[in-house]
Amino acid sequence: MSFTYFMITIIAILFCVYKRWSMIKSVIILTSIYLIGALSGDVSLVAVLAVSLVAGFFGQTRYRQRFITPSLLKFYKQVSPEMSNTEQEAIDAGTVWWDGELFSGQPDWEKLHAIGKPTLTAEEQDFLDGPVETVCLMVDEWQINHKDADLSPEIWQYLKDNKFFAMIIKRQFGGLEFSAYAQSRVLQKLSGVSAVLSTTVGVPNSLGPGELLQHYGTPAQQEYYLPRLAVGEEIPCFALTSPEAGSDAGSITDKGIVCKGLWEGQEVTGIKLTFNKRYITLAPVATVIGLAFKLYDPEQLISNEPDLGITCALLPRDTEGLNIGNRHFPLNVPFQNGPLSGEDIFVPLDYIIGGAEMAGKGWRMLMECLSVGRCITLPSAAAGGAKSVALSTGAYARIRRQFKMPISKMEGVEEMLARIGGSTYMMDAVTSLSTTAVDLGEKPSVISAICKYHLTERMRTVINDAMDVHGGKGIMLGPNNYLGRGYQAVPVSITVEGANILTRNMMIFGQGAMRCHPFVLAEIKAAANSDPDTALIEFDKAVFGHIGFALSSFVKSTWFTLTSGHFSQTPFTDSTKRYYQLLSGYSANLALMTDISMGVLGGSLKRRERLSARLGDVLSQLYLASAVLKRFNDEGRLSEHEPLMHWAMQDALAQIEIAIDAFINNFPVRSVKWMLRLIVQPLGKTRKAPNDKLEHAIAHILQSPCEARTLLGTGQFTREVPGNLLGDLERTLKNVVAAEPIFERICRTYNEKRAFTQLDVLAQRALTDDIINETEAQLLINTEAGRLRTISVDDFAPEELVAHYQIEEHQSVNTISNQAS
Repeated sequence: MSFTYFMITIIAILFCVYKRWSMIKSVIILTSIYLIGALSGDVSLVAVLAVSLVAGFFGQTRYRQRFITPSLLKFYKQVSPEMSNTEQEAIDAGTVWWDGELFSGQPDWEKLHAIGKPTLTAEEQDFLDGPVETVCLMVDEWQINHKDADLSPEIWQYLKDNKFFAMIIKRQFGGLEFSAYAQSRVLQKLSGVSAVLSTTVGVPNSLGPGELLQHYGTPAQQEYYLPRLAVGEEIPCFALTSPEAGSDAGSITDKGIVCKGLWEGQEVTGIKLTFNKRYITLAPVATVIGLAFKLYDPEQLISNEPDLGITCALLPRDTEGLNIGNRHFPLNVPFQNGPLSGEDIFVPLDYIIGGAEMAGKGWRMLMECLSVGRCITLPSAAAGGAKSVALSTGAYARIRRQFKMPISKMEGVEEMLARIGGSTYMMDAVTSLSTTAVDLGEKPSVISAICKYHLTERMRTVINDAMDVHGGKGIMLGPNNYLGRGYQAVPVSITVEGANILTRNMMIFGQGAMRCHPFVLAEIKAAANSDPDTALIEFDKAVFGHIGFALSSFVKSTWFTLTSGHFSQTPFTDSTKRYYQLLSGYSANLALMTDISMGVLGGSLKRRERLSARLGDVLSQLYLASAVLKRFNDEGRLSEHEPLMHWAMQDALAQIEIAIDAFINNFPVRSVKWMLRLIVQPLGKTRKAPNDKLEHAIAHILQSPCEARTLLGTGQFTREVPGNLLGDLERTLKNVVAAEPIFERICRTYNEKRAFTQLDVLAQRALTDDIINETEAQLLINTEAGRLRTISVDDFAPEELVAHYQIEEHQSVNTISNQAS
């Protein structure tokens, strides 16, 4: 063979692998090249015959399955990690959506942009503009958090009367049946006003009796409970967490024993329950309790299996032996949350959600519902909180002056404002895309884990930055503080629905590699197949597909390194073009690193949580960046939005490279580590964080009334009414911006350099001297009043800070003492 034909052969093979063409198509192309070479005398007939035989052998499944695949299958069973039943059910419960494209190494961006833009129905918009707006007006955060430790009775009743707890319940049962997107918008607006309010509304519309009953309940259970839940006649809670089982919910020790017992005077087959639960939101006020426990049937009364597994049941509050009512106090954020317990409580089998047929199927039920709920509740609360924080912090930074200038002009403050603004833009983009997936019928378990982890963590960053900008204003609690309680509440969202440490280190990549990889799950299922012939056929298809996929990822990653993705096709040729190209390359990197990790480390990868977490970070940032590009396109690709989009994209790209760099540096096999470094990241981290110029532009957006700023806070409660601190800030910001040129004109006239203070005094002086008119003077007076409200903090008489229950207890003791005397 001539050198020319040798190179043509290599290029042809690489091209076929890059394009992921089938074995048959690739063999035909190679054979054709060799036949042409043989006719021209550049390739011998022996070479043509040899290539044809080798390619034909591997291309024929019957030969592979006879001589190669059995050994591969045997080896795979030896090295693959053992999967527990709960892990298997968790993986089977969800669906794969855009996350599968990101794992493919060649995401189809046209497919992403073909997904429709989420919209609200007229009914959903009316609900946001009517009942949601009204309940926001009813909120007194200081009263709720410091005095009552609960929503007011009027708010509770309003929530019930207007079906706030029924957004997920179907109309046939009296519910609102809102889309996931609409639920997200409602929770965003509520969370910007009160964490207690958004939590109280969010939980019944997430994982709980309502969701479980709609999917799995018997007709009798649905007809009894769902109409009552819809109108607030029943308040639900769901009890999963126990002292011995937090994030590892599958290890719950709460148990139910199938046995005979008396129920309403008759002997029936039922369940004797013993349980001890904690951290259960709405438990203190719940009237119907969803309970998760492990069910055992030692006498095999309903099954041939003595250990049936996790089961879910519904218990009315008045169930004899149920201990309920006490409260936890989660970080000074007094949403209803508490423990519940019971010992040897006997209930009939029809208390099981779905009846006796659903005994032992609770874990799958929970995982399927959780994959939906985690896309909505916590991510939406985080995004809504961030939107209100972005507005309030931008306004405060413009209003607050130090060194005779707005603190927003200080570069250190600009950096934080930019991080707040860019993060908020990304967070809202993610909630829109993820809830769209739910509305399309998906149960995106991997995406929901990404949303829960990254949006709650980003909210922590946002609120920390906001507290730094506000300084003393942020830390002094009182009726005029709009940040403090949100700051205290952030760790709660970090902890619940699967602690973030667990979510990042074990769930995102752990489930992502299984669910989203095009071949891994098929290999696992084939290897577990009890029929050896079927297992061999299925495994052969999966494993050789996997080999081709891995080779393609290798070629794609190498090409990306050589070209930096400049030749990749993109759906747009504007300023976003490079982002699409880079994300496609990082997708190929992720596929390659995943396959190499699983191939080299095998089952030990499951125990190397920090390595898998970094791969999960790459997948997560690819998804966050995809959501940003989707949002930018859906909103018309407007130039005024570009700074926010660019910040979010550049931040995601930088985070991807940080994760890849750390993954390679910590890979335990030295030779593989250097190979990965050479192929994936030979020059180290090349993507930079957003620069100062871009961050200056975002800081300007946050502190200046404009279309981009309005977009950033869209949907939040900003009405300018008494008691709404955010509305007052917005009005004061507008006044400050309007007053600044008037103030400067007065200073020029008087030839004075003065601080932007005592504007009311200055207004009277300038009005007397005919420098300004009455309207301008009133604007300065109003601006000064708003400015003083903005920078003021609360103080209290010492007795006001004594807890109310302590006062009552003290008075009660005195009363008893007096009576005894």
